[in-house]
Amino acid sequence: MSDTYLERISINPKVMVGKPVIRGTRIPVELIVRRIGQGMTTDEMLQEYPRLTIEDIYAALLYAAAVVANEDVFPLSAEVA
Repeated sequence: MSDTYLERISINPKVMVGKPVIRGTRIPVELIVRRIGQGMTTDEMLQEYPRLTIEDIYAALLYAAAVVANEDVFPLSAEVA
């Protein structure tokens, strides 16, 4: 899928205050990732959000992974050995 997942993600300040959404919808990437994390299956998600496709769900997960992979992490406290 490489970077083609980005074709399914839209960031527009006029839509959901600029949060990443599935292109052509107001369904935020965050919602998809959260629902998957809560145990919702892709089939359940597709039923609840009929405008989504399985490719949209995969794109949201890949987008979230890319954001986390590029995140700068700063330790809050020193670890005790």
